[in-house]
Amino acid sequence: MATNPPKGDNHRQGAVKDRTQVHNPKTDTWVKRDTDSGRFMDQKQDGTPFKGVRKEKP
Repeated sequence: MATNPPKGDNHRQGAVKDRTQVHNPKTDTWVKRDTDSGRFMDQKQDGTPFKGVRKEKP
């Protein structure tokens, strides 16, 4: 994950590494994927993309 000094200010500097996100049109949600293993990790419920995570090309 990205480093965030100073700690505790809820501010990320730079992108999250080793993660991508892809849009699932069937459920209209964004799904986060680990780039090393290719496994799906997490899914957003509100329909907005993850912050700081790179998007995959369809």
